[in-house]
Amino acid sequence: MDLPGLRARLKGGLAGKAALGAASLAYGAAVRTRRLLYDWNVLGSSKLGCRVVCFGNLTAGGTGKTPAVALAAQTLRQRKYGVVILSRGYGRKAGKKEVVVLRDGHVPPWTECGDEPWMLHQALQGLDVPILVAPDRVAAGLQALSFFQPDVILLDDGFGHLRLKRDLDVLMVHAARPFGDRRLLPYGDLREPLSALSRAKLIVLTHADQVKPSELDLLKDELQERSPGAAVVESCHRPDYLLDASADRRLEPGSLRGQKAVSLSGIAEPEQFESLLASLGVELVQRWRFPDHHPFTLEEVRSIANARKGLPVVTTMKDLVRLPEGWKEALGPGLHGLAVKLEITKGKATWAKLLTEGLVSAHE
Repeated sequence: MDLPGLRARLKGGLAGKAALGAASLAYGAAVRTRRLLYDWNVLGSSKLGCRVVCFGNLTAGGTGKTPAVALAAQTLRQRKYGVVILSRGYGRKAGKKEVVVLRDGHVPPWTECGDEPWMLHQALQGLDVPILVAPDRVAAGLQALSFFQPDVILLDDGFGHLRLKRDLDVLMVHAARPFGDRRLLPYGDLREPLSALSRAKLIVLTHADQVKPSELDLLKDELQERSPGAAVVESCHRPDYLLDASADRRLEPGSLRGQKAVSLSGIAEPEQFESLLASLGVELVQRWRFPDHHPFTLEEVRSIANARKGLPVVTTMKDLVRLPEGWKEALGPGLHGLAVKLEITKGKATWAKLLTEGLVSAHE
């Protein structure tokens, strides 16, 4: 379902706005009540026997959590720490509750684990970082401790997951669109009230290269006011490599420079992806956009094949995994997946220090 499209249609009339406003009030009351129940220990939180670092955001989608988790895992592995990632596996088979493990040499189908864990595994191949996927991340964390004895557990998309205690909350904030319209879901994009910013101890400004320095300074001032003592670092997204999907080989990110191509995406912010392609010198003559986490059908792939006129097709790594069985026969050669990485542009030392705080230095 295209929820952003539905919301936009509802906002076109007074009745729709009223319904969205009422739903946001009810949602806000539920979020605040839930938080109070955890604060008062009515609902219990579990503490794992290792350092837990949580990554999340306040807005729905599009801030770059997954590349940030990948960078954190790389940062820790460079320092010889054992790392496990926990993910809920959004988009995998409905009703699936058992823990699914991705690790080097063992990669289940994306329908068993979700597209983002699969993408994380691709980014971390060869680093020995198991990824455990389950809706119950407390159970997954206990299993991680039992089987892998990690020094650090990274909790992907867990800012509002209060059942699991964490040592560090890392909040991702899109510098160009930090809080949407500052309204709670479903009227706006906020998952929690802005007061939740106070829980963050490290704030990563993503897409910091897309805003003026003066605007960035204003945003930092607000973040420091709402989350006193939190460290703020800046980052941007960079192309990492192109994957020739038919041949399963990695190419330089600029391999299609000067060529015309077709883009295919089912992500929260397709404009960001298309902008990256433009920065690589790719001229997009067709843009195929689908809702976030869209499971592509063979009929859709055939439609793209008929319309592409022999041009290369470039998609995201997150979308690549969701192409249906038989896509190679339907589409033919020329499909590329663009891998993206997060780069800390200001505050690298702070990033590394907070990730490793309290860990035994003997691993260094």
